Amino acid sequence: MENLADTLRKNFREDKIGYKNLLVRQNSIQLEVRSPEKLKPLKKIINKIDPEIIAEINENKIKLSYSESRLNDLLNKVVDQSIEIVRMRVDSTGTKEPTLQKQGDKHILLQVPGEENPSYLKNILGKTAKLTFHLVDENANIEEAVKGHVPVGSMLVKGDSESHGEYYVVIKKKVVLGGDQLTTASASFDQNSQAVVAFSFNNLGSKIFGEITKNNTGKRLAIVLDNKLLSAPTINGAIMGGSGIITGNFTIESANELALLLRAGSLPAPLKIIEERSIGPNLGADSIESGKKAGLIGFIAVCIFMVWSYGVLGLFANIALSLALLYILALLSLFQATLTLPGIAGIILTMGMAVDANVLIYERIKEELHKGISNRYAIRTGFESAFATILDANLTTLIVAFLLYIFGVGAIKGFAVALTIGIISSMFSAIIITKLLIDIWVKYFKPKKLGLV
Repeated sequence: MENLADTLRKNFREDKIGYKNLLVRQNSIQLEVRSPEKLKPLKKIINKIDPEIIAEINENKIKLSYSESRLNDLLNKVVDQSIEIVRMRVDSTGTKEPTLQKQGDKHILLQVPGEENPSYLKNILGKTAKLTFHLVDENANIEEAVKGHVPVGSMLVKGDSESHGEYYVVIKKKVVLGGDQLTTASASFDQNSQAVVAFSFNNLGSKIFGEITKNNTGKRLAIVLDNKLLSAPTINGAIMGGSGIITGNFTIESANELALLLRAGSLPAPLKIIEERSIGPNLGADSIESGKKAGLIGFIAVCIFMVWSYGVLGLFANIALSLALLYILALLSLFQATLTLPGIAGIILTMGMAVDANVLIYERIKEELHKGISNRYAIRTGFESAFATILDANLTTLIVAFLLYIFGVGAIKGFAVALTIGIISSMFSAIIITKLLIDIWVKYFKPKKLGLV
């Protein structure tokens, strides 16, 4: 109902319909129209916003409400939207694999494995993250506004800065641009090495932003998040590129947090945490342990096969494979990913793919040796001739992983991330590390045979 009230206020201002005493009740909105002749255009506005709004008119007093079925539909829509936005906030990279479930009519159950900082979760979930842009009311008297005498069509917002502490600015109520037009947001640094949030708009947002800055040069543009002023910079000229920065009293952590919230989008309604529990990992420990055992057995089996089939060169492949696994774990740790069963499956799959690349290289080297050429030339030719095939195979898998990440959710995204990291790590180890080890062995030990014939 609050969102409906905001929409009504905006439309009433645009159509110059005077009203007073607009009150939001639990499931209804009440208001009074100043002029009875405005009732007809007011009905048109209400019908345009939503034809299913029920309007009860008593002289110049109006009560707006929804039917019970319409309220339930709206509630379901809000909860579904909230679930997707919460998923984006908690797991923007697809590596944490949270469980999100709808409970009852208006409750959401969130489970995040491996999360050691619940206060961070509560912080990012407790913010609606509604970003709006307003023009500053340059004619308003700040002292009078703080006392409660705010000009009609304006509102008082509070900001905070290191140099001035808390301060107030009077801004126009009209939203000239909303955060829903943002396409990207990321933490960055300005020329003074202060943390900022860099953002860019979509095509429509860029056009609107360009018009605003073009028509209001010399004026200030306020950037407001959840009714709190972030900054109010002066517009120095038209900005047609559709990008800018948000300055404020940011640390790099808070800038990253704000960027995450802006990328995920604003919640359709505020969330209230009603229960919080921390549960040990005992429930899934057996499954994870089984996955680890399967990975270890697979690794040992692959190592034995490579040494049995290719001798010393197989040993080099095993060393490269071990390094690839270390790279994978290091990168997953860097992304703060939770190692779950789909992630383990992705790692095991790339382990086999890494060895497959080595098998292909060694078979090509074997073919060259059968021609009677030298070891060094056979090694170089084998790697060169196998490279294109290995690259094609891995690029195909990377495309599949990319599509899984784009269109998948939860565990599917986690699998795609582990698979992508594994492919990149295994290609590096199979082609670069293995060749380096073989070249060192051939150069310094000068073996007569490579053990492949």
